[in-house]
Amino acid sequence: MSAEARDVLVVGGGHNGLVCAAYLAAAGLSVTVLERRGIVGGAAVTEEFHPGFRNSVASYTVSLLNPKIIRDLDLPGYGLRIIERRVANFLPTADGRYLRTGGGRARAEVAKFSTRDAGRLEEYGARLEAIADVLRALVLETPPNVVQGNWSAALPELLRTARLGARLGRLDMSQRRELLKLFAASAGEYLDGWFESDPIKAVYGFDGIVGHYASPYAPGTAYVLLHHAFGEVNGKKGAWGHAVGGMGAITQAMARSAAARGVDIRVGCPVREIIVERDRAVGAVTEAGETLRASAVVSNLNPKLLYLQLIDRAALPKDFAEHIAQWRCGSGTFRMNVALAELPDFTCLPGRVPADHHTAGIILAPTLAYMEQAYFDARTHGWSRQPIVEMLIPSTLDDSLAPPGKHVASLFCQHVAPQLPDGQSWDRHREGVADLMIETVSRFAPNFKAAVLGRQIMSPLDLERTFGLVGGDIFHGRLQLDQMLSARPMLGYGNYRGPLRGLYMCGAGTHPGGGVTGAPGHNAAREILSDFRRRRLHRA
Repeated sequence: MSAEARDVLVVGGGHNGLVCAAYLAAAGLSVTVLERRGIVGGAAVTEEFHPGFRNSVASYTVSLLNPKIIRDLDLPGYGLRIIERRVANFLPTADGRYLRTGGGRARAEVAKFSTRDAGRLEEYGARLEAIADVLRALVLETPPNVVQGNWSAALPELLRTARLGARLGRLDMSQRRELLKLFAASAGEYLDGWFESDPIKAVYGFDGIVGHYASPYAPGTAYVLLHHAFGEVNGKKGAWGHAVGGMGAITQAMARSAAARGVDIRVGCPVREIIVERDRAVGAVTEAGETLRASAVVSNLNPKLLYLQLIDRAALPKDFAEHIAQWRCGSGTFRMNVALAELPDFTCLPGRVPADHHTAGIILAPTLAYMEQAYFDARTHGWSRQPIVEMLIPSTLDDSLAPPGKHVASLFCQHVAPQLPDGQSWDRHREGVADLMIETVSRFAPNFKAAVLGRQIMSPLDLERTFGLVGGDIFHGRLQLDQMLSARPMLGYGNYRGPLRGLYMCGAGTHPGGGVTGAPGHNAAREILSDFRRRRLHRA
């Protein structure tokens, strides 16, 4: 039995949990973070996966990490450094050509396939950026919460709605129509309306299905595309980069920042249950049997794990429990890390000496039709016969990850079924599917297979077991209209507060969703501090 209570107990030491804890401690609260694994960071960690080779194990690239959070937590002061890719994306095509975007070369590159499309790039980018700018500002705001009750409860939410309306009011009518289309349409339909050539549609369309188990022509995928446009690197909007030392460098900087503010971080400390007394969350019991009490309990877990595994279902409102049981998860993601003796030598752009295209997000999926067939395959067979692979080679920007002359590659592979058909287990098929992913890269870079020195495999089941990503879902719940904004994770609970007093949520299962953003943790901390100020919560 713990002798001392604390103000706040954070369950889960992923990046949002660390961000939330750091803000709360900076305000003077006593905060303890409990992390199941032996290292903090959740899915944003760097580990050695083959002797001498380190890489970001799960999450693998930087853009969505919010600049306000970087400043507030002084992450550069705690060791974080981010390097921009020299080329944004590199896409080999089926006919032996290639497309590179970013670095000021996109227009000339697209013109190789369509002068019309090259002429539309600037307008497309400006239109998307105008909408992203307005929505980017909403990332750090609590969405209006749909409530029942008296005017005193409803008025604050009406004010939030008014502020949301004011922000959207900055868009002209044409942009509002575009925003509606982005929320409701498919990425494929949206891009077909802008462009005629397959390569540029494939580069942009990949953002509509990355981590999202769907065809690029499924309604709602256009918003996933927009979600990935919110980011920036070192002040450059829309850019993507690499954290020196891997994604673990982000969460280690967060942990150091939190610890400097007085946060007590405990690793190797899985939680068995949340303690509920008289409809209030008052603490947690660890797997080791230790009881820790707190005025507020904050969960950084997928809502399914929190409400279906750690809390007695009888303590929850019936309709709430039923809704969470139907919370949709599943990214269609198969993740690999590969140790390489040499860089891939692409048939379309030969060379094993580090070049700009080796620093890019390398998309091996030449058309939207290819991506759609990959989804259909996964639905019927369990995985794509011709999968989608995005490959990053971070060692081209960060030589600390591999021995001299060697490299590491991150393979982010789509589409695979979160649960295989006919009750089959991913444990039986993971090696065979990993072979398929290697062969897929080798079709574009024939030396790749022979260059592989070692590999780490993360099937959807592995991602769930290791990181608590239910169904391998990197977003803690699908980004669809009925699971977004005020409905994330449920209407009436979109303000980071759970259905029990003293219970809060700060993970990617809340607004604005997944990605290494820190925004849910930031926003949850603000609401918790508000409740302490209003004496809805009392200091321990």
